[in-house]
Amino acid sequence: MKGTAVAFGALLVATLFWAGNYVVGGAAVSTFAPLDLVAFRWAIAVLPLFALAHLVERPDWRQVFGRWRTAVVPALIGLLGYNVLLYTALQHTDAVNASLINAFNPALISLGATLFFRQRLTPLAILGVVVALAGVLWVLSGGNPASLLSTGFGVGDLLMLGAITAWTAYSLMGRRASGAHPIANTAVQALVAVVVMVPVVVLTGGPHVPAGTGTVLVLLFVGLGPSVVSYVMWNRALMTIPPARAGVFLNLITVFTVVMSAALGKPVTAAEILGGAVVLVGVAMTNADAFRRPARDEEASRPD
Repeated sequence: MKGTAVAFGALLVATLFWAGNYVVGGAAVSTFAPLDLVAFRWAIAVLPLFALAHLVERPDWRQVFGRWRTAVVPALIGLLGYNVLLYTALQHTDAVNASLINAFNPALISLGATLFFRQRLTPLAILGVVVALAGVLWVLSGGNPASLLSTGFGVGDLLMLGAITAWTAYSLMGRRASGAHPIANTAVQALVAVVVMVPVVVLTGGPHVPAGTGTVLVLLFVGLGPSVVSYVMWNRALMTIPPARAGVFLNLITVFTVVMSAALGKPVTAAEILGGAVVLVGVAMTNADAFRRPARDEEASRPD
């Protein structure tokens, strides 16, 4: 029981920092270009990740770096693609709306696992995917799904849909990843991300660093909080709790984002509240089997 309580606490810390990434990132993109923010995020995170991997996992670094090619595609899709799409989306929509769309991600991952890995979905899980999708459409349409036929999706909405698709691909690739050192593997992915982003940022005229002490605080938060602390806490929880059961806690990202935004004075609409509740119910239905049979479930993904 003590170990489970510690794991639950670790999950709360992880999701709290990931929620903070939406709120802080949403404010930061008003002065930072998304490419610059992503580049700084992983440049700050890479050394702490290597240090933590060495202290916690003590991997054989020769073997870890020997598999560097396997880190390239996950780094491009998960660490770069997802975050560039997320931060760009936050230039066009608010943190609450983005987090509500992101709440559909666990259901989308379950659907992807069914399509590509032939993971069986129960009738309840299939209904959960449909319910969660209905909730997302309710949020995207502002409570009037029929309006999507005439107005279509907003730019920020489409970018967030692209972001959760990228995260789904990254998560599904992670299930096939070899090695027992997730922090070390993520450190190598972060290094690949930095190597790729440096020339991209320079060629696009960057980096552009706004003046002020707030800039340093923003960069330290996104580089250490959601990139390092959350990941370490997540993996600490997985030492005790089965992955799919832990995955349900990802819904707290939306809850924490709404609470943080409301505390900062951002109004939350009735459509967002209702649609978000429907999404959370649908995701809970999709992952209900994880709580009924936690010992047998090994199928959930881990975020970065």
